[in-house]
Amino acid sequence: MTKTYSGFITIVGPTNAGKSTLMNQIMGRKVSIVSHKVQTTRTNLRAIKMVGARQLVFVDTPGVFRPNRRLDRAMVAAAMDALSDADAVLLIIDATKGITDTVRSLIEKIRDHKNLFVALNKTDAVHKGDLLPLAAELNTLAPFGEIFMISAVKNDGVAEMLNSLAAVMPESPYLFEAADATDVPDNLYLAELTREKIYRFIHQELPYHINVVTERVDVADDGVLDIYQKIVVASEGHKKIVVGRGGAQLKKIGTAARHDIQDQWGVNARLHLFVRVEENWEDTAENYTDQGLEFKK
Repeated sequence: MTKTYSGFITIVGPTNAGKSTLMNQIMGRKVSIVSHKVQTTRTNLRAIKMVGARQLVFVDTPGVFRPNRRLDRAMVAAAMDALSDADAVLLIIDATKGITDTVRSLIEKIRDHKNLFVALNKTDAVHKGDLLPLAAELNTLAPFGEIFMISAVKNDGVAEMLNSLAAVMPESPYLFEAADATDVPDNLYLAELTREKIYRFIHQELPYHINVVTERVDVADDGVLDIYQKIVVASEGHKKIVVGRGGAQLKKIGTAARHDIQDQWGVNARLHLFVRVEENWEDTAENYTDQGLEFKK
């Protein structure tokens, strides 16, 4: 009987280090929200990647940062909780920023893990002569099994990294079906695609006080998916920003999100967006459980 191997790899790192871009590159399609705005990934998203007979279950966590609000604390807690079940930990560092205080603090939290790896991302934007001193300093901070030089955007070094990570997966029956897949609820995935478009078009004007909820998905008689989503904002001022003059901004967001949904799922869809003001949405437990986060009183 052929031996099988399967295990969890938790991806951690500071905000905007490229974790979500790497996850999407590994899977060959969009799994995680990608935005220039930091702190956009909110929950732990799982993706299953087969490397030969070895199954890698990646957990993309929210970026680690100094939490101020209840939502911030829940996001960082989710990232830390994902470490407990990990068979390997992959720390993503933005090579253009180097070893920041946040990186040092994070390394202190993970340094005792038995299978610890680093991916220096965005190396295509750094002079090669600056990378070796960076790697040398990292080796003084923790016993990393390997330091990978990658560019998630260009897919450089990613295949070699996957082979090395696969090599440390424990012998085990497959934890999931033996195929590349994602373990993200459909309603959450659809909401994430729309939230990404909101940040794309109005990230400079809009703060993080925003949520997207997929309220229902219907199949019409003509086979088209009717997707109903609520965009939750904290104030009337934020609502005006999302809607835009004459509804133009909301239409732009909806059109881009609908095209992405159709491309990702290979279906025809109609996306119905409604903007609601809920001043205290961050203090409502349901809004956390919908995103796979723990609501702490």
